[in-house]
Amino acid sequence: MTADSKSVTESRRTRPGVKPRSTRSRLQYDWYVPYLFLLPGLALYFLWMLYPLIYELYISFFDWKIIPGQQSTFIGFENYQKALNDAAFWLSLRNTFQYTAVTTIGQLVLSLAAALLLHRVIVGKKIFRAIYYLPVVTSWVVISFLFEFIFSSSPAGLINYLLVNVLHIASEPISWIGRADTAWIIIYTLGIWKGVGWGMVIFLAALQGIPTELYEAASIDGADEWKQFTRITLPLIRRTTSFVVVALIIGGFQVFISVFLITGGGPLHRTEVLLSYMYNQSFNKLSFGYGAALSYILAAIVVLISFLQMRFFNRAEEGMEY
Repeated sequence: MTADSKSVTESRRTRPGVKPRSTRSRLQYDWYVPYLFLLPGLALYFLWMLYPLIYELYISFFDWKIIPGQQSTFIGFENYQKALNDAAFWLSLRNTFQYTAVTTIGQLVLSLAAALLLHRVIVGKKIFRAIYYLPVVTSWVVISFLFEFIFSSSPAGLINYLLVNVLHIASEPISWIGRADTAWIIIYTLGIWKGVGWGMVIFLAALQGIPTELYEAASIDGADEWKQFTRITLPLIRRTTSFVVVALIIGGFQVFISVFLITGGGPLHRTEVLLSYMYNQSFNKLSFGYGAALSYILAAIVVLISFLQMRFFNRAEEGMEY
């Protein structure tokens, strides 16, 4: 090799844009390095998420016993068949659907209305947004106990005290929690009030992304407030609305703490929801196999409803004319 060829080779090796052959080969064959960084997170995910799900599915096929000396028995799909013939299960399922429908509609309408009003506010927008969002970040336990005190059936309850001693509308305290119809009013109100702030923030972000020129052009063309809302606002936030509806429905099926702390599912399972019924079966009656089966039935219902919603919204999106 001549001196000129050696100098060219040396210059290529030391050129900034060209990596040495050993470095390139090392980068080519060290494909497993990113997975080493992912391994701790994947291990925790499997330990705390996947393993409990798989083990719970395994338990659902057994008459599971936790008392020492008792043997768990494999019973196949009997727990799932038991749910189909369980009147209390169907009542809790109906109550869950009703709660989801009422709270989803209530939160959707009120959060959109709050976002529209807050969008027009010029001064103090951050303060109002924080006030509306405060119930969202407050603990379900704290708010449930607060509502239990407000609607307490005793004369010391806030609502009963106002009705009997201040406004003199009622002659005696009302049993708000002891009756199913009034207890559902408390649970519905709590669910809607706590979730309005979350939907408001999502809708407010979508409204702020709409160009103001569209409203100015519509106003020049003679469109009033209602036409601007129906022809501009609603079509441009339909994707956000779809997301909010799906999230609210999934959240509605996960209701548990408010029902468990305020009514406990009573009286006579009339305020029972799926999660509270599953909890009572598992930890009060120690029927863990049946409780695991109920949890998977609930998961299947949520997945099915979410899939149907996404298909419906996707088809509506495809059929929308731009």
